[in-house]
Amino acid sequence: MPFDRRRIRNFSIVAHVDHGKSTLADRLLQATNAVSAREAKEQILDSMDIERERGITIKASAVTVFHRHKPGAKADELELDYEAPVDEAGHHRVAKGTAAEHGELYMLNFIDTPGHVDFNYEVSRALKACEGAILVVDATQGVQAQTVVNAYLAINENLVIVPVVNKIDLPSARPEEVAMELEQVLGIDATSCIYVSAKTGQGIPELLAAICDQFPPPREPKITQTRALIFDAQYDDHRGVIVYFRLFEGSLRVGDRIRMIGTGRTFNVTDIFKYTPKPQRVLDEHGKPAPVGPGETGALVAAIRTLADVRVGDTITLDTDPATEPLPGYQPPRQMVFCDFYPATGEEGEQSTSFEELREAIGKLSLNDSSFTFQPVHSDALGFGFRCGFLGLLHMDIIQERLEREGGVEVVQTAPTVSYEVQVRGDKPDLHKEGGGQKSIEIVRVENGNAVLEVHNPADLPNPSNIIEIREPICRVDIMLPKGDIGPIMKLCLDRRGVYKQQTFVSEARDMLSFDLPLAEIIYDFYDKLKGMTAGYGTMDYEVTGYKADDLVKMDILVNGDPVEALSVIVHRSKAEQRGRALIARLKEQIPKHQFEIPLQAAIGSRVIARETIKAFRKNVLAKCYGGDVSRKRKLLEKQKEGKKRMKAVGSVNIPQEAFMAVLDQGE
Repeated sequence: MPFDRRRIRNFSIVAHVDHGKSTLADRLLQATNAVSAREAKEQILDSMDIERERGITIKASAVTVFHRHKPGAKADELELDYEAPVDEAGHHRVAKGTAAEHGELYMLNFIDTPGHVDFNYEVSRALKACEGAILVVDATQGVQAQTVVNAYLAINENLVIVPVVNKIDLPSARPEEVAMELEQVLGIDATSCIYVSAKTGQGIPELLAAICDQFPPPREPKITQTRALIFDAQYDDHRGVIVYFRLFEGSLRVGDRIRMIGTGRTFNVTDIFKYTPKPQRVLDEHGKPAPVGPGETGALVAAIRTLADVRVGDTITLDTDPATEPLPGYQPPRQMVFCDFYPATGEEGEQSTSFEELREAIGKLSLNDSSFTFQPVHSDALGFGFRCGFLGLLHMDIIQERLEREGGVEVVQTAPTVSYEVQVRGDKPDLHKEGGGQKSIEIVRVENGNAVLEVHNPADLPNPSNIIEIREPICRVDIMLPKGDIGPIMKLCLDRRGVYKQQTFVSEARDMLSFDLPLAEIIYDFYDKLKGMTAGYGTMDYEVTGYKADDLVKMDILVNGDPVEALSVIVHRSKAEQRGRALIARLKEQIPKHQFEIPLQAAIGSRVIARETIKAFRKNVLAKCYGGDVSRKRKLLEKQKEGKKRMKAVGSVNIPQEAFMAVLDQGE
């Protein structure tokens, strides 16, 4: 028989980045004897090297553990104290007395989620599979921007929230103040907070009791047919796609023929297992495959060859008795930041990575991270590469590092841009480039007989004479900061074309500011500036709320008279001249001298708004003239002058990779 639904608890652990979610997950695994002391290590659930090095969680990971609880108890006995060490048969061998003496057996399915704003979609997906959420707050740092966002995500899903104040063992901890902040900002009763130290294990018995008592069991099945929600999927080289599911109704077992309601594809289930945290097959007492019942989570293998066959958020049902209505899914992740990846060139100008190697590395990586998009592009300066879309700047940074580590390729990355909406005249604009090929733009909708295009690359903007208006993405930015830093941060936001919305009292020492800011103004160095101005105490969270039309223009950069597509940017007209001058000045430092003079220009349309000149190397042709008539010297100089003019006409300028990153610096 499947596990009793009334004793299943599904919950997520959510918090701001670096507030101790993964450490708390480690402690729960150890306390319930899911891992032995020998196997225990920090960040057990973070499997990627980058996650462990940076101390951040990138992918949510689901784990099932078993725990005994006496209903109504304020603190539980830990399995660690009375069970025999973990063995191959599972960890229910009780060393002291009988199992029933220690309470009823509960199944705890929990998901350790990322804390960074870029991976917000992972959190929202995880919460769909849960009935409760543990909201972790650092006792030294207090409520932060992402704490508020994650709490509202959980509230919107009607989840029960158990607030946990973590790191109470630190000398600078102020748990009571932080509990009051939670009450002030989120309306969560300060007396309901559980004080925990995930490092020392203090408070873990109380937390386990609260999980069993406060979180509700999975809801009653509404229909008799099987319905399971896919909340994650990953590609395995040997087994194909592993699908993580949460079962709401019916049951699943090995041998079932399943159907994906969204895609209509059918597969045969060959294996079902749970992560405990080691993958463990779902078996009965006789060692035969057992069914998974309502309310449980797990992972299945069904010989699915590509991730394209599985849509995260889709509903699994049985092919023999299918459900007609799918479960409510979630919005697909929306890429907000775009940049180009090109194969890097070595010092001698030879390519250290080929385009084919880069294509293979990106293809492999996309199998385990379907949240970034890519399509081939060509640049006159950098050759063939890929235009990639990311959820944010950290996501872009992680993808580039994974490409270099896991794919073994070296890439050069252009300055990131955001997607713009451009309204053009007519409902059927020409989307082809002058030299042939298709631009990386698409028609989103038609408004009043005029097409609205989505443009990811400034170089792909249509003819300016056809443009009615350009709209840029606007973000709602919430900044949590000390009261003494409000002035400088307000000036920073207003200088970046921000619109002040509100100021919220958090505690005696801190406030929360809300602004509407263009996404293009915050993706470069806004976070660094915020951290610098607040001595590291400021935190921010942003959410794209929509598009707004403004006086935006495309600024081209011309090197030796030729526009370089990879350096063009879309800027506000009022800031174009200042930005153009700063960019040209930095390019002058980055591009080396050549045998001929190189003009650098920033232009809007045909109007040049800034210019710098890189002087030529001067070869001393008069060195061999140690005497004789002056006409002889003049003849040599005239000959050199003619050669320079001819070289300038046919010579090509070598632009180093650092020059493409010069666009990033705002020059403030």
